[in-house]
Amino acid sequence: MTAQEASLVDRSGRRYPADQPRWRGDDGTPLVFEALPGIGREQIDTAINSQWRYRAALPNPLAHIEPVTLGEGRTPLITRTFDGIDVGLKVESMNPTGSFKDRGVAVMTTVLRHQGIDRALEDSSGNGGSSVAAYCAAAGIEAHILVPAATSPNKVVQSRLHGAHIELVSGTRQEVADEAVLRAETAFYASHNWHPYFLQGIKLIAYEMWEDLGFRAPTAVLVPAGAGSLVLGCAIGFGELHRAGAIEHVPRILVSQPQNCCPLVTAIEQGRDEVTEHQWSTTAAEGTAIAKPVRDREVLQAIRDTRGTAVAVPEDELLPAVGELARAGLFVEPTSAQIVPALRRLQAAGEVTAADTVVAVLTGSGLKAGHLLTTV
Repeated sequence: MTAQEASLVDRSGRRYPADQPRWRGDDGTPLVFEALPGIGREQIDTAINSQWRYRAALPNPLAHIEPVTLGEGRTPLITRTFDGIDVGLKVESMNPTGSFKDRGVAVMTTVLRHQGIDRALEDSSGNGGSSVAAYCAAAGIEAHILVPAATSPNKVVQSRLHGAHIELVSGTRQEVADEAVLRAETAFYASHNWHPYFLQGIKLIAYEMWEDLGFRAPTAVLVPAGAGSLVLGCAIGFGELHRAGAIEHVPRILVSQPQNCCPLVTAIEQGRDEVTEHQWSTTAAEGTAIAKPVRDREVLQAIRDTRGTAVAVPEDELLPAVGELARAGLFVEPTSAQIVPALRRLQAAGEVTAADTVVAVLTGSGLKAGHLLTTV
């Protein structure tokens, strides 16, 4: 199979053409692309200094249409040492709107414009919404975004300045997502959690890590997870590189969640294949406060398939981790900073050692969460 021949598949196994404007399967489950063959280093377009240098790894029509791009990708990989373990920190706050979401939204928005979508609906705790707002502005698409009323004000301001129509919704992050699904008949639901092309953009971070490390794979990748798009993006991207013969192994995917909202961690610990209903507390790591991830089954399977695991970080360790990273020159939001205490827990459990090549993703800028950080 070539990338151009790839179809979308729902959980029931039904296949759909990839060129249809569709955000979920007829069975109501999320769509994924059939496994793609991946690319080698000779297929990187080194003349392009953005994630689009890896566009040969993307399915049709992305190989042949003009991208909606703000220069996303090619973020720094900076080494820092924590308790004797050297960690490559992928600084995703360097993306155009300040978070890793730009990778997926750039690809998703490119497809939406190509498919003639002129009005898009999104729900977000902040970073996804501000990214959709920016890229829809660049694409000439009218964006309507539902956000929890408690969302960081800086993220809401950013989205509004990009011209998006913002509605603050009372309730939890999960309740906002449920409301968006109910409204999906009024505008095309361009949810970064549902849309299959979003993951195609996120997977390119794996290609970038591979190139950053001299065309080698790390032994482990540590990511914060809410909906789990970074988990799936890394699993898809490194899986493609492995199929292409470009790497010898797929790295273990290690996941961090805040203890106040850790449904994936709980499912891993209990040996479950999906998350269970639970009332979680609020958390400063708002980007990972998702009680029922849309792709929970796929995320849990990806963690297990790579021999990874997941750990929960107590709330009182989040803000000190922001301060620790800031004093190392890296200003990130609590959602990102949780990887530091998570790394220590993983080290104590023997999941990572000084012999590992670890890459951890710093998902978003501290500038987005200034109101939370006055006591750091």
